[in-house]
Amino acid sequence: MITSRFLGTLEANEQIDIRSEVSGVVKSINFQEGSKVNQGQVLFKVDDIELQAQLSKAKTAEKLAAENERRAQLLLDKQAISQEEYDIASADFQSANAEASLISAQLSKTIIRAPFTGTIGLRSISVGTYVTPSTPVAKLVNTSKLKITFSIPEKYASRIREGSNFTFKTSDASKDYSATIYAIEPEVEIATRTLRMRAVADNLDGTLYPGAYANVVLPLQTVNDALLVPSEALIPVQNGKKIFVAENGKAKEIDVEIGARTGSEVRVLNGLNVGDTVLTYGVMALKNGAPVTVEIEETVLKPAE
Repeated sequence: MITSRFLGTLEANEQIDIRSEVSGVVKSINFQEGSKVNQGQVLFKVDDIELQAQLSKAKTAEKLAAENERRAQLLLDKQAISQEEYDIASADFQSANAEASLISAQLSKTIIRAPFTGTIGLRSISVGTYVTPSTPVAKLVNTSKLKITFSIPEKYASRIREGSNFTFKTSDASKDYSATIYAIEPEVEIATRTLRMRAVADNLDGTLYPGAYANVVLPLQTVNDALLVPSEALIPVQNGKKIFVAENGKAKEIDVEIGARTGSEVRVLNGLNVGDTVLTYGVMALKNGAPVTVEIEETVLKPAE
């Protein structure tokens, strides 16, 4: 299996800044910092005494307007008033009803609830704090799943599909995690000639954190009988790469064309044959035709898995 490595970033599945939609004094706080909260749970309340008074006044006006509209309808049926007079009474009732509904909507916004299940962070308010819609209260983050965003060169675009699986590691963990690609940008970024994509990984144990780097190991292609050599065997030269092989007790220089890499090996496309003995130690000091002693530790060339 030919793989390539890319650098990605872990992101929360869902993340928002909790804020109040109305201005007012915080009456109560109903969450513990760093705790898990459920969708719909009350997080804090804003003092609603003024809105309650406004609603009571609006309800009284609505009740009076409703009675006036009822009387106007009776008079209209008896042709005691004009249609215009009835329309005015009806409009007054509708306006009073809308005013009461508006205040009721504002009143409901004084109770702030969690929009989704997640972990709430450190709060920046206390009881008695005057908050406005621009006041950040705390972050709410859902980390049961994490998103991984990364980019690959455009030459690999045709090899990746939604639903493709891969593994990744973080900088502070040696464990391999699994993820699945679920979304791919529909176009290549012209500036970088890369294609952005996003994957999702389970994080039920809470060992992964949003914002961390992810070292993505992406399987790109399965090649039967591919030749892989240790990366330390390659020597950069002006027009490419070369390696040394052992032939009749002497070092022989060979120009090679290389392809994809794994973690410690490189695929050789041209220049080598199966059975060649590749030299891996002291190659930078070797010269073509220099005598060498070979100690074979493993199979020198092997097909990719």
